[in-house]
Amino acid sequence: MLRLNDIRFAIEGRPLFEGASAVIPTGHKVGLVGRNGTGKTTLFKLIRGELALESGEISLPTGARIGGVAQEVPSSDVSLIDTVLAADTERAALMAEETDDPARIAEIQTRLADIDAWSAEARAATILKGLGFDEPEQHKPCSAFSGGWRMRVALAAVLFAQPDLLLLDEPTNYLDLEGAVWLETYLARYPHTVLIISHDRGLLNRAVGAILHLEDRQLTFYQGPYDQFARQRQEKLAHAQAMSKKQEARRAHLQSYVDRFRYKADKAKQAQSRLKALAKMQPITTPQEAALRRLEFPQPEELSPPIIAVEGGITGYGEVEILRRLNLRIDQDDRIALLGKNGQGKSTLSKLLSGRLPLIAGKMVTSSKLRIGYFAQHQVDELHVDETPIDHLRRLRPAETPAKLRARLSGFGLGAEQSETEVGRLSGGQKARLSLLIATIDAPHLLILDEPTNHLDIESREALVEALTAYTGAVILVTHDMHLLELVADRLWLVNAGTVAPYDGDLQTYRDHLLANPSKPKKEQEKPKAKKASREAIQALRSELRKCEARVEKIEEMRAKLAEKLADPALYEDSRVGELETWNRKYAEIMDGLNRAETLWMNAQEKLEAAQAG
Repeated sequence: MLRLNDIRFAIEGRPLFEGASAVIPTGHKVGLVGRNGTGKTTLFKLIRGELALESGEISLPTGARIGGVAQEVPSSDVSLIDTVLAADTERAALMAEETDDPARIAEIQTRLADIDAWSAEARAATILKGLGFDEPEQHKPCSAFSGGWRMRVALAAVLFAQPDLLLLDEPTNYLDLEGAVWLETYLARYPHTVLIISHDRGLLNRAVGAILHLEDRQLTFYQGPYDQFARQRQEKLAHAQAMSKKQEARRAHLQSYVDRFRYKADKAKQAQSRLKALAKMQPITTPQEAALRRLEFPQPEELSPPIIAVEGGITGYGEVEILRRLNLRIDQDDRIALLGKNGQGKSTLSKLLSGRLPLIAGKMVTSSKLRIGYFAQHQVDELHVDETPIDHLRRLRPAETPAKLRARLSGFGLGAEQSETEVGRLSGGQKARLSLLIATIDAPHLLILDEPTNHLDIESREALVEALTAYTGAVILVTHDMHLLELVADRLWLVNAGTVAPYDGDLQTYRDHLLANPSKPKKEQEKPKAKKASREAIQALRSELRKCEARVEKIEEMRAKLAEKLADPALYEDSRVGELETWNRKYAEIMDGLNRAETLWMNAQEKLEAAQAG
C-alpha cells in the first residue's frame, strides 16, 4: 500500500502540506482532487522522489515500481509499437540478452513465460488501438506524429509497463472522447494501484472507487466515486457551517460579557476568565470550498432561423478534400456535440462554420447579422504572456472604462488581482477563462467550443455548464468530457468517413459502441429505427410545447388569484353563501382546465422527445 505519514512541504515559503496523512490500499483506483494550485502535481513529484519532504514519510512496499507520464515520447525513427514494447524494460533486457549457457537460457525462457512476454506485442497493439492508433499507424516512426499524439504514445507505454503504482496527471487532456472512454474502462480493470489527478467527473465516477481530497494542506480519503464524495463533502460543509455559527454565537456572548465588565472591580475576575476562554477557543473554519463563480456569457439578440445552412458542401485545405456531402442546418437554439475520432474532421468542420475555412464546392448561407465566437485550446497558448487580462480587453474595447473592463473580467472569475497580473503568471484555468471571455465578448449568436474544459477544475466546469444552459445562442461542442456533453448537448453529429451526419443514438449508445469496437464508431446496426422527424416537424413540436407551457402558466396565475379570493374569511359569512358557491364553481372549472392543460403539456413533451430520438 501507499502510505503518506505526517508529510510537510512548502514551495517558496508557501506551505502545501502540513502534517498530511493518508493510506492508499493496494489495488485501489483513487482520484486525487482539489482546487488548482493546492499541490496535487507536487504530491506526485514527492511520491516519485523528485522532491524531498521537509518532514514525514512516504512509503511503498519494497521493490514496488512507480510509473507515470512525465512528458511526450521523443521524436525518433522508432515505431510506435516498438516504443511501447521498450517500456517493459525487463522484457526488453531478457529478449536482448545473448548467452550460450543452457542454464541461463532456461532461466530466461522461464522468466519470459512468467511475465507473459510472448503476448506482449498483442497487448501493446491493443493499448495503442484503444488510444486511437490503427495498425498501419502503429508501425510508423514517432517522428511522424505531433506532440499531442506522442503524449498518447507515452501514455500507452506506461499502461503497457503496468507499474505497481500508476500516477496519471490529467491524462484525458490530450485524448478525444473515444480515447477517454477507452481509458476509463482500461483503468477500471487495471491490475494494480492507480492514483489519478483529474477534473473529468465522468472518469472520476466510472474509473475510480475512492477519492483523495487535498484541501487546507491536508489529505482526506473518501470511499466511493466522485458523486458520492461530493455528497459527503456537502454534508461535512453544512455541519462545519452549523458548528461555526454556534461557536460564533458563544464567542459573541463571552466577548459581550468581557466588554461590559472587564473594568468593574467586582466582575474583573470573571471577565478575565472569559478572556482566557476566548483565547483558548479554536475557531471552527468551514473547509475552503472553491467559489462556484458563474461564467456570465453576454446574450445575443434573436435571429430568424436558420443561422447557418450548408447544401452539398465540400471543404478542406487547398485542393485536399476533408469533408464532403455536407448538408447541415443550425438554428439559434441548437446545442450540437460533434462526435468522432481525432483526425476525422471535427476541427475542420469547426473552422468552416466559424468562417476560418471556405467551401471548395457547394453552398453555405449564413444570417447577415450572424456573430460567431470561437474557442480552441490553442488560443489559450496564443494569449500575450507579457500582458495583463485587462490589457487584452483594452485592445478589444478601447472606449470602455477600466471599471467596465474589470466588471467583464469579474464575470469570468478573474478578480482585481488577476486582472493586473501578467498572463504568463496566471494558472491554466485562469487563462482558459480569459480566452472564453474574449471568445464571447461580442455576444455571439453561435459559440464554437473545441475542448473548453482542459485546465478547468470541476467547479469551473460546472460553472461552464450553467453558463451554456443560460446562453441563448447556438453551441457547437467538441469535448472529451462526457459529463459536459450529457448536460449540454441535445443534438449529436457524427464526423466520420469524410462526412457529417446526425447520430441516431444517444451518448450512452455511442459509448457502448466505442467499447464494443473502438475502431468503428458507427451508427446503430442492431435493428432499424423509425425515420427521424424532419427539422421543420421538430420546430413545430417545440413551438407547440412552448404554447402549452404558456397556457399552463396563465391558468396557474388564474388559479392562484381564485385561491387568494377563497382564502378571504369574509366570503364565508352566512350572507354570502351564494357568492361562495359561485367562486367554488369557478375554482373547480379552473382546476379542470389546469389538469387538461398539464396533460396537453406532457403529451407535447413526449411527442418532442420521441421525434428527437427518432
